[in-house]
Amino acid sequence: MEIRVKNLKRYYSDNLVLDIDNLTMEKGKIIGVIGPNGSGKSTLLNIIAGLDKGYLGTVEYDKKPIDKETYRDMTIVFQKPYLFRRKVYENIEYPLKIRGVDRNIIGERVEKIIERFEIEDLKDNKAHLLSGGESQKVSLARALVFKPKLLLLDEPTSNIDPESIKIMEREIVRFNKETGSTIIIVTHNMEQSRRLCDDIIYLEEGKVGC
Repeated sequence: MEIRVKNLKRYYSDNLVLDIDNLTMEKGKIIGVIGPNGSGKSTLLNIIAGLDKGYLGTVEYDKKPIDKETYRDMTIVFQKPYLFRRKVYENIEYPLKIRGVDRNIIGERVEKIIERFEIEDLKDNKAHLLSGGESQKVSLARALVFKPKLLLLDEPTSNIDPESIKIMEREIVRFNKETGSTIIIVTHNMEQSRRLCDDIIYLEEGKVGC
């Protein structure tokens, strides 16, 4: 999914926090959004996710405005994920169930992604009782299982153990290569953006820098 942002302005009271004239995020790429605290990174991601509608300008998804079909084809993973008070397996299968995917296909996809994230021993555990790294892996697995065309990640690997980071980065890259989906990742970690991203957008004081 290609994302085009035009004449985007976002104010909080009288404070202009985003001011982007023209920005295109190419289809099929992993795109990093970096910059200092308060530069507008998460605000931009929330606008693209359709969670923040209080902006001026336009955001297009494959050259059209956001609609129900777009919402079905995208998802966002936050720094502090919200997991249902259910088993890990049930959390991961949820996006497939609400989209009416065949039960046999659900089982195959969920088992496969659980294996890829190396969380087989967690699948019957209550998700809300997991550690930080475990929660982040489950949250990302849940996001990937239905193969979204647009994946939005807000600091998905912050404050977790190196082994979990390694697994998550591996699966982000694998997902992009296997599906051709667009991935936008907000990160403070320059080294991570260099490892993962095809393009990097630098934000400072709400503007796109060089």
